[in-house]
Amino acid sequence: MTAAIRILGIDPGLRRTGWGVVAMRGNALDFIAAGTVRAPIDGALAVRLLALHDGLAAIVADHAPDEAAVEQTFVNRDAAATLKLGQARGIALVVPARAGIVVAEYAPNAVKKTIVGVGHADKAQIRAMVRVLLPRARFDSDDAADALAIAVCHAHHRTAAAARRQAVG
Repeated sequence: MTAAIRILGIDPGLRRTGWGVVAMRGNALDFIAAGTVRAPIDGALAVRLLALHDGLAAIVADHAPDEAAVEQTFVNRDAAATLKLGQARGIALVVPARAGIVVAEYAPNAVKKTIVGVGHADKAQIRAMVRVLLPRARFDSDDAADALAIAVCHAHHRTAAAARRQAVG
């Protein structure tokens, strides 16, 4: 039997950062945990980022993931909002990296295509497919469901990359 690999998926946000942990053994995925780190709605940006950092650090300590995956930022019309989201995303990248965990990044459309089959799926479709793929999954927000989708996306892509390496080597 091969050991299970724990994958932490992170959906970064400045107010709410979703997280989800799955265990992968061979091709089988099992739900471990999911939730949402909530930062104060108002107050200094540094305090909000610190809350995200501390929340994610506690999750990494509690769940000991072997790998992590973070959703890439999409650029929208509001440059200031995109910049702030980028800062939250930086926290999502640094926390697992600081713990020695390799971090992969996936574009939102790649996650949606992997989970739903199309790159422009909505939140309801993501939630529904996460429930199909991880029937025991419990999540408290769309952000946590998205984080589980990111973890599943990583599991799929890491398996496909390993198969390609094995076929070549």
